[in-house]
Amino acid sequence: MDVELQNFIKVWILAITSFCYCFYISVRFPKGFCRLISLIPFFLLFIFLPLNLSSFHLCGPTAFFLAWLANFKLLLFCFDQGPLSPTPPSVFHFISIASLPIKTRQNPWPLHIENHLINPPKSPDFAKTKQNISHVSKSILLAVKVLLLAILFHSYNYKQHFHKNVILAMYCVHTYLELEIVLALGALPARAIFGFEIEPQFNEPYLATSLQDFWGQRWNLMVTSILRPTVYYPIRRISTHIVVSRWVSLPAIVAVFIVSGLMHELIYYYLTRVYPTWEVTWFFILQGVAVAMEVVVKKVVPVKLRLHRAVSGPLALGFVAVTGIWLFFPQLVRNRVDEKAIGEYSKLVDFVKELLPF
Repeated sequence: MDVELQNFIKVWILAITSFCYCFYISVRFPKGFCRLISLIPFFLLFIFLPLNLSSFHLCGPTAFFLAWLANFKLLLFCFDQGPLSPTPPSVFHFISIASLPIKTRQNPWPLHIENHLINPPKSPDFAKTKQNISHVSKSILLAVKVLLLAILFHSYNYKQHFHKNVILAMYCVHTYLELEIVLALGALPARAIFGFEIEPQFNEPYLATSLQDFWGQRWNLMVTSILRPTVYYPIRRISTHIVVSRWVSLPAIVAVFIVSGLMHELIYYYLTRVYPTWEVTWFFILQGVAVAMEVVVKKVVPVKLRLHRAVSGPLALGFVAVTGIWLFFPQLVRNRVDEKAIGEYSKLVDFVKELLPF
């Protein structure tokens, strides 16, 4: 583990140095092809850096932050688009936005002025008090999710008594909880040090009313905000010359899920170090086709004849869970990535116990 931590530190030193180059040097190139050429070595570097790590909890987030999010943000940066445009005022802001799973809020007014214009406060401290209450409630909810994740990890000690489908269902919940917690922790430095107002990374996906609502408005919104300008909008523009305007979004929707599936295959390779089986790609293709069909149904079927959200929501969540058990998890389970993650958690618990004075 000491070697793994050393490699982790080296990986992120290289990554931060690369972001410094992007801020000081690449920004001087004109936007477009020239800037893109100047950043190609770093696109490749960020793809190879996670190969230096082997642990689930260090390799997985690093691969997600660098090989996927950072590369896509820098790709948009080449054309003066995305979260890095306009260029942040300092190198520390640039590094935070480029390397962490965050998207800062774009408010035309400072928060206290905007709150005053929309909803005049009863006292000067009204907006600040409201914001503090919101942060406290989110912190409490996050603490509850951490507790639930700890309970899940503990329950894995008895998984030999559970049916395999029950275990896979637990993995579905585990995936959501751990991903949200990791992304929240990843965003914490930027929020604490620079005071960034950060858009939420998840929006209570368990309350989704449809597949379109789940994937577009609630699940892993950082990825959604990156895939829209890099994949959805360009494919939609191209589709206007091929497809009638009413259905122009359908090819773009499917393309977004195909790209997401390929990026998940890359992350799976980092975690398993075996050749892709394309199961996870097919999982996302299936989700894309289902979302596209849902869009068609919403355009064709009158509102009065659609399923009530109390029915459509559980159906959507059930579809994601069942297809996830079928296609998303098998490659991880076959290569015992789940056991590796559970083992790392057990080592962490033992380490914490050794530090406790009682």
